[in-house]
Amino acid sequence: MKKFFTSESVTEGHPDKVCDNISDGILDAILTLDPMARAAIECAAAFDTLLIMGEVTTTAQIDYEAKAREIIRNIGYDFGSFAYDKCKIITAIHSQSPDIAMGVNASLERKEKGGDEADQLGAGDQGLMFGYACRETEELMPLTLVLAHKLAYRLTEVRKNGLLPYLRPDGKTQVTVEYENDVAKRVDTVVVSTQHDAVVSQEQIKTDVKKYIIAEIIPASLIDENTKIYVNPTGRFEIGGPEGDSGLTGRKIIVDTYGGKCAHGGGAFSGKDCTKVDRSAAYYCRYMAKNMVAAGLADELEIQVAYAIGVANPVSVFVDSHGTGKLDDETLADIIGKEFDLRPYSIIKALGLRNPVFAATAAYGHFGRDGFAWEQTDKVDGLKKYL
Repeated sequence: MKKFFTSESVTEGHPDKVCDNISDGILDAILTLDPMARAAIECAAAFDTLLIMGEVTTTAQIDYEAKAREIIRNIGYDFGSFAYDKCKIITAIHSQSPDIAMGVNASLERKEKGGDEADQLGAGDQGLMFGYACRETEELMPLTLVLAHKLAYRLTEVRKNGLLPYLRPDGKTQVTVEYENDVAKRVDTVVVSTQHDAVVSQEQIKTDVKKYIIAEIIPASLIDENTKIYVNPTGRFEIGGPEGDSGLTGRKIIVDTYGGKCAHGGGAFSGKDCTKVDRSAAYYCRYMAKNMVAAGLADELEIQVAYAIGVANPVSVFVDSHGTGKLDDETLADIIGKEFDLRPYSIIKALGLRNPVFAATAAYGHFGRDGFAWEQTDKVDGLKKYL
């Protein structure tokens, strides 16, 4: 059976990603000085104004405005109304609600039964989180998303290294793959939209993007005479970033996760410290799914966990192997219960989430990239005993 699937990505200069980068950059600056800080930092950007808002409880002294301007400059906005040295910045930061802190500082289990060390932290909110892995790529991620992220990263790379100096920070990519019996056969469509200066022609942009970006990223074996390529299909993209469209922290949750291949609980990541299970449990779900797929327990695996605020243990764990499991889904869920500790304290300790590791996640996806603890496959050998 033939079917088509599409995923998108955006560059670090996209207005939503500008906000994600600032939120996570500030979070890392705080954690560098105060690993126990609580933070939920969000940004909104529009035209020439940035609003930094949210909840921060910390001993660290951070100049939020200076940090934001540094990040905006590093992204590449040294021109226009949102230039790092011209944009207006408003801060509206307050401390975490004591009602929330009460449930996080001591879990329900700790209050009622005493519990062990790992029971000391309750979940920072209710909600559901998902993790996913598949054998489609060496990253154990969906092919469409891997290609879209690589295209977006390449757009930034050739801009910053001077190969295509007329490019500007904002950009979007999209890849559609044709599948036959769930096996990728070809790339059907590639879309690349990139901000640029006023001098370059659209013909030059199209030629250069096809040569230096698409041809460098999309395997030639997946391109054929029927592959459709769209470069700046509107015809012009001079005005970009927050000057062209408003940006919000956490608005690119599908780009951040699995490109639509997996369900999403709705919680965003950027700007949140590790006590927020929206982030930490989603990272751990990826860790579990990747290790189980890498161990051969399934070729595709989707894991859902759900929490109640102030409670350490999840209220549910759900597994769907989409018919690829070497064991039934109920058994796979039982294995998760035996091999992984889903209490927030244990997740934080296992993945080292008190460290300033978050700024690097803010663009080009939180999953499928080297260097993150949740991408390690150190549980594989122990999981193989169940085969």
